[in-house]
Amino acid sequence: MTTPTQKKVTDAEALAMHASGRPGKIEVTPTKPLVTQRDLALAYSPGVAAPCLEIAKSPDMAYDYTAKGNLVAVISNGTAVLGLGDLGALASKPVMEGKAVLFKRFADIDGIDIEVDTRDVDEFINSVRYLGPTFGGINLEDIKAPECFIIEQRLRELMDIPVFHDDQHGTAIVAAAGLINALDLTGRSLKDIKMVVNGAGAAAIACVELVKLLGVPHQNVILCDTKGTIYQGRTEGMNQWKSAHAVPTDARTLADAMKGADVFFGLSAKGAVTADMVADMAAKPIIFAMANPDPEITPEEVKDVRGDAIVATGRSDYPNQVNNVLGFPYIFRGALDVRATAINDAMKIAAVHAIADLARQPVPEELAAVYAGRKLRYGSEYIIPVPFDPRLIATVPPAVAKAAMDSGVARKPIGDLVEYARALASRLDPTAASLQGIFNRVRQNPRRVVFAEGEEERVIRAALGFRAAGYGQPVLIGREHRIQETIRAAGLVGAEDLEIVNAAVARHNKKYTDYLYHRLQRQGFLYRDCQRMVNQDRNVFGACMVALGDADAMVTGVTRSFSTTLEEVRHAIDMHAQERLFGLTLMLLRNQTLFIADTHVNPVPTPEELADIAIQTAAKARSMGHEPRVALLSYSNFGNPMTANGDRIREAVKILDQRKTYFEYDGEMSPDVALDAELMKLYPFCRLSGPANVLVMPSLAAANISAKLIRQLGGGTVVGPMLMGLDKPVQIVPMSATVGDIVTMAALAAATVAA
Repeated sequence: MTTPTQKKVTDAEALAMHASGRPGKIEVTPTKPLVTQRDLALAYSPGVAAPCLEIAKSPDMAYDYTAKGNLVAVISNGTAVLGLGDLGALASKPVMEGKAVLFKRFADIDGIDIEVDTRDVDEFINSVRYLGPTFGGINLEDIKAPECFIIEQRLRELMDIPVFHDDQHGTAIVAAAGLINALDLTGRSLKDIKMVVNGAGAAAIACVELVKLLGVPHQNVILCDTKGTIYQGRTEGMNQWKSAHAVPTDARTLADAMKGADVFFGLSAKGAVTADMVADMAAKPIIFAMANPDPEITPEEVKDVRGDAIVATGRSDYPNQVNNVLGFPYIFRGALDVRATAINDAMKIAAVHAIADLARQPVPEELAAVYAGRKLRYGSEYIIPVPFDPRLIATVPPAVAKAAMDSGVARKPIGDLVEYARALASRLDPTAASLQGIFNRVRQNPRRVVFAEGEEERVIRAALGFRAAGYGQPVLIGREHRIQETIRAAGLVGAEDLEIVNAAVARHNKKYTDYLYHRLQRQGFLYRDCQRMVNQDRNVFGACMVALGDADAMVTGVTRSFSTTLEEVRHAIDMHAQERLFGLTLMLLRNQTLFIADTHVNPVPTPEELADIAIQTAAKARSMGHEPRVALLSYSNFGNPMTANGDRIREAVKILDQRKTYFEYDGEMSPDVALDAELMKLYPFCRLSGPANVLVMPSLAAANISAKLIRQLGGGTVVGPMLMGLDKPVQIVPMSATVGDIVTMAALAAATVAA
């Protein structure tokens, strides 16, 4: 499994995440209501008998009446877990759960992990071969070579559903897509290149087999392992899979093979390739150093000797990341949707070309903005799409589905592939990709961020997480001896060198006091009052740091209420001149994201305030990849019943009517109508083309209660509240915020710093 490899988190953080709340990363959630006795009677006995009898008569009906058609088993025996080796079946479970999460996140496929506790090939095969009735596909993972070759081949022969070993084919498909584009950019063709592949494990052999299928001649590929080149006549360390790729060559070492080579694929180990080897390659060399966690040679080392090289790695912190997540979710999506009996060579090749072609297309402005700081334009540093490109789901599955139909393995052909692509494009919520892009942008422009409540253990852990993620330099506000005591008591390794500023003795106290007095002297504050606030109130001190440019942004909130904290911050920081101040909460629910405002600032917004909040929230939703559909909520629906509260909402709609807006909006309406397309049909004059995704609440009480109810009841992820409308980037987290919440809000604050 290829994963982003730069270590951005500590082991302690990873363990805490996996153990927090409900242990692990997956759960089973019913898709039908199971509340009343009638519900149970329909879902189980006696109602369940009806689909059972239909499936008995026609097995394909299982795809209509059960989850089989969207269910993939992620199966391993743990003999090759990541780069960690043979850890055994049980220790592989976190990885398999993680793979199931990726299936869901990127392709809306339900993955179930299965760990088979045997190293015996026949036992493993017999454990898996009988799972066909349950699953629509089998994803094999982290099984060592050469056993993985035998297992996959036999299971493909025994089962009538797709069986796919991602460690082999996933890497090969993404790497081949990058190779096609690198050759295009350097004016070469597959049939003419000389290629060297280092490493003779599952992924390397799959890469060799796939590039040969694509057109690279057999004799033009030299495969190497730890003993040197695999040449005809060699006997040491050989097996049937290596022998199949032996070629007549005088080269005996990797260094020999690299002389004059056009292309290098590395799936071996750190440091396997030297600068001298790169210097000996042909003009415009193509180097895919894909070893994890560290490549065979770094892009910097390559560039030192060959400025004309195109380089790819498996790492997320370099351009051209060869990441399996570009392949396996979408390949299975296409295969499942046509009920394919297998994932064959034609489907793999279709995926290769679909991924390669996507990298050549102009990148949408929204995606380019998400990856600001990176040049996402077809060229030497962009030969492979980025993992969070939302176009992948509408590009790769249709290509795979068409290849399945054309090659005769599709049991349910898709009639309209264009409509299929449209349906796929709307299947995933863009919010997660947008947030990831924001975080990537912060990494490229790290900031100095104040963590105002620096004596709190949660805050110290968040500061460590912020720094480890590459977001910038955290600054803890507090008494150094208290912070160091907390660090020692909690055993926080690596926290000793965090920057600490004690407000009471800081060198900028007079500057901050003068600044504060100038702002507050006509609001009843004496100079000594301002001096006391600067010395004793960490929120005021931190806000002064941000206001006067000694820090870029600030996060606070775990020790005081939102309203109290906001009041302290506003002593030093103004509202933005052209914006309203309000709290915006993101609810990432199971099938949608809702933007809810105002959850934290304005008790009873005026019509003008409601209109402004709607405009600002719609802009935020659009910036995160959503087409805003704004509902201004009320107890009533379009005047039924006519209430004074509804008058405010109706007036806000009239104000929006008078302004130049670029989004759908309507009101007043109740939340059930706003969120239910069927109920909305009762009001054919409603301007919304579908369920609302932006909810502008009639009052702070309604907004705050709704947001907190959803947060406490669970069923989704909450981001925020995000404080909108301050002149400087400050975020206030809830007092119940976790370490992860604090890190996220600190990153969001850093992301809004003016360039």
